[in-house]
Amino acid sequence: MKSTNQQVLIEQLNSHRVWIETIGEKGEKLGVDEIDFRHVDLSGYPLDQAYLTECAFDGMNLEHMDMSSSLLCSSSFTNTNVVNADFYKADLSYADFTDADAQGARFAKADLSESIFTNANLSNAKLISSSLYLTDFRDANLNQVDVSSASFKETLLHGANLTGLRGIEEALIKSINIGTPEEPNILVGEEAIKWLQDNSLSE
Repeated sequence: MKSTNQQVLIEQLNSHRVWIETIGEKGEKLGVDEIDFRHVDLSGYPLDQAYLTECAFDGMNLEHMDMSSSLLCSSSFTNTNVVNADFYKADLSYADFTDADAQGARFAKADLSESIFTNANLSNAKLISSSLYLTDFRDANLNQVDVSSASFKETLLHGANLTGLRGIEEALIKSINIGTPEEPNILVGEEAIKWLQDNSLSE
């Protein structure tokens, strides 16, 4: 992870805010790689439409943060508060949300391919039209999550709480993995749909 002059980073964040406010006429779009944001106060700085690849946001409070349409692939959000954050149309492939609090977050139309949500709380989150290729939801809380039009392919679900999972009928379910990456137990098509339906029912 690169160490960056904090003042330079603040100037870049300010410039990105101006870029958004002026619809690209002034300022400059934020584009950074491998930056550690953990000691930066991001309150007041919008992070939508930015390039933030392989960046660290671990343990931060990003509640209500707008990161929509941003490129966030391989970034880390472990133990991060992203309650009600907006990741609409974001590229979160290979991102790590292990142990994150993502209640009510919007991941609609996001690319979550091979991203990790192990033990994360996604209660009431919106995964509408998201790409869930090899996405790891093991031991995650998916209570009342909306997966309408989401595409499942080898999505890992072992130990996940799926109570009240919504939109299963509208989802594109090719396959799910109810085992582990090392010892997969792949369910395909109708079998996968039935398993999801059975496990979404309340006790």
